[in-house]
Amino acid sequence: MPVMRTLTRAVKHVLQSPACGCQAITSIRFIGFSPRQVPSDASFHSVSFSEADHPRVLITGGLGQLGVGLAKLLRKRFGKNNVILSDIRKPPDNVFYSGPFIYSDILDYKNLREIVVNNRITWLIHYSALLSAVGEANVALARSVNITGLHNILDIAAEHGLRLFVPSTIGAFGPTSPRNPTPDLCIQRPRTIYGVSKVHAELMGE
Repeated sequence: MPVMRTLTRAVKHVLQSPACGCQAITSIRFIGFSPRQVPSDASFHSVSFSEADHPRVLITGGLGQLGVGLAKLLRKRFGKNNVILSDIRKPPDNVFYSGPFIYSDILDYKNLREIVVNNRITWLIHYSALLSAVGEANVALARSVNITGLHNILDIAAEHGLRLFVPSTIGAFGPTSPRNPTPDLCIQRPRTIYGVSKVHAELMGE
């Protein structure tokens, strides 16, 4: 499935980023890094999985489109109990019994901090968001979840020195964006609150 292959490549890139304790707050559009996202003097190094301690991973919005599949992949790599799925919804039995699951509301900063501290989280994968159709039906809620929730995540990651992965979306583009070819530096004028919030996330990541 093309989406899962693309996701796997993007996650692999994040997993191979430094294990030296340095903070990495990253907003990734799956097409890759643009020149504005990577300074000319940026230096990169990677540590193989065998050289690094197993991370403790928290996935927010884990019951969405990608969280369960990613958790399965990461649990095979790092161990079942090292990857925690979280959401505000009740998980189906097969998800609940497949590995650690906890309730987490990204709008509750105190609760989020307790989860990170009590579970010794070192990597945070942030999927929580209201997507286009639901977001357009409730713009105020989408603004709260997609933007305020993101800022909570950024602050928690900075406070505790976490590695952070925040995916973006093709929805960050808009009808005036050139389609073929789409340049790395591109007009981004989305027409949905979801798209707007993802552009905001990209800029905050930078």
